[in-house]
Amino acid sequence: MKKINLKKIIVFVLWIIGISSFAVLLGFVNAEQKEVVGKSINVIVTNESENSFIDENIVGSYLNDRKDFVINQKLKDIRVVEIENALNAHPAIEKADVSVDINGRAEIKVTQRKPVVRIMNTQGESYYIDSNGKLMPLSDNYSARVPFANGLIIEGYSSFYNYSINKIEEDTILNKLCVIDNVFRVAEYVEKDSLLNSMIQQIHLNAKKEIELYATIGNHKIVFGNSDDISEKFKKLKMFYKDGLNSIDAWNKYSIINLKYKNQVVCTKK
Repeated sequence: MKKINLKKIIVFVLWIIGISSFAVLLGFVNAEQKEVVGKSINVIVTNESENSFIDENIVGSYLNDRKDFVINQKLKDIRVVEIENALNAHPAIEKADVSVDINGRAEIKVTQRKPVVRIMNTQGESYYIDSNGKLMPLSDNYSARVPFANGLIIEGYSSFYNYSINKIEEDTILNKLCVIDNVFRVAEYVEKDSLLNSMIQQIHLNAKKEIELYATIGNHKIVFGNSDDISEKFKKLKMFYKDGLNSIDAWNKYSIINLKYKNQVVCTKK
């Protein structure tokens, strides 16, 4: 008959008691944590541009209107996932992260959407396209300082807000019918170039669906054509501004600066 190892039995029993005690203690801790109430909210807004569509007060009002309360709510009743989803659905928010610690302190991190161009279509409807190529409604709180696009633009917000610029470009039919993708690509390039961003104030679609640009300096029209060879066309424009308009009176010498043609700039004098 094998000898019973009393020492091993005692150790095993102690382990069982320890695990059971820990489980009971953990249960008490979890129960106590569930009774903790929300005490504070810290809202952090990340804004990559000077445009400010959202702040701490707007976030607070938005959640209060939805009755997504945190202060004085028990942790078990704070709907973190629902609050996060609601904030991510806000038209001015690109991304939101919500967390609540065991002491009842909530932290809401919000990244604001960044408009690149403002569209005015033929029906008089206006909206933005953001840096991710998604349609964005206007805000009652703020008007963004971005280039303004008008002319023969028929795309409405309600019909296209589910379509990103990438989706439009990937769809053969939409790509042929739409022009906001061309407008966005030009505006996107302008936004990333500090010189162009300070100069180009308007993008216009003429009757031929050609892009025309209007600058803040000089009383002339820049015929851009389509959105092909964007970098090359703007390179020609900047070189012409540097070499061809190097005197004060030259800025008002031309009525049209045409960039459509490869390797040349064709100008029309007033």
